[in-house]
Amino acid sequence: MTLRRLWRDYGLSIFVLGLFLGSFVLHAIFGWLQYAADQKSHNDEATLWGDSGYIVYFGEWTFQNWQSEFLEVFTLIVATTYLIHKGSPESKDGDDEMKAMLQRIEERLDAMDEPKKAKKAS
Repeated sequence: MTLRRLWRDYGLSIFVLGLFLGSFVLHAIFGWLQYAADQKSHNDEATLWGDSGYIVYFGEWTFQNWQSEFLEVFTLIVATTYLIHKGSPESKDGDDEMKAMLQRIEERLDAMDEPKKAKKAS
């Protein structure tokens, strides 16, 4: 599979994954800087592990962010791909119903043309 085809077929997911990873890394870097400054202002040492280590704060901030942002994006992109809400334009049932309706119209038009074709043949 070429990169061009991969981008064409999965561009939205790749783009969102890139945004996610970029924001995650920046969140970690700037979070550490904020954590270290807060610890310094309280005359404490900035540590990575432990009860008051950065990992605890980073985990809390990250999961708060995920609850409000990334779970929403996940729902909009992934869930609407696989789940149906009848009548929703984002839901895949719209295309299936449209194809079925077009098929019924084509069958009716073909049935209307049959008498004309039979008349011309005789």
